[in-house]
Amino acid sequence: MAFDYSLDFKNIDFRQHPELYRVGKGEQGVLLVEPYKSEILPYWRFKTPDIARESSQKIYEIFLDYLDKDDFIGADMARKFLQMGYTRSRRYANHKSGRKYKQDDENKEILPYDVDPVKAESAAIFKIKWIEAKTNDKYLHLLAKHKQMYERAYKIQQ
Repeated sequence: MAFDYSLDFKNIDFRQHPELYRVGKGEQGVLLVEPYKSEILPYWRFKTPDIARESSQKIYEIFLDYLDKDDFIGADMARKFLQMGYTRSRRYANHKSGRKYKQDDENKEILPYDVDPVKAESAAIFKIKWIEAKTNDKYLHLLAKHKQMYERAYKIQQ
């Protein structure tokens, strides 16, 4: 089910309204869904491998804490932050500026790769924790439960 970008994210507490949350694909909504964004974002860093290790471990601990509370949305948001740690550090590993495409090019021509091994290591650190999170048995159980409870009902209402 696609992430619903039409919601009033500034005024929705998804902890109070889990029925409104859609998983979407990949990292969709990672910087929108409150209060989770504000709880996780301060720990999200990837500048060096040491910072990435500390950040990914802290976010993974937050992920596990949400699972202990059966808070699927929190766990999913932590999973998205781990995934975003991987994808963003991977982008900076490939392109020093962090920009993948030429800024003025309408054809979206990809800039040449300028590999940064430090950022590549940061990406690898986040990837390990992201894979751990997305394959966690309890996470997968809560994901299925959330989809059954809310997303199927959402489809029927449409």
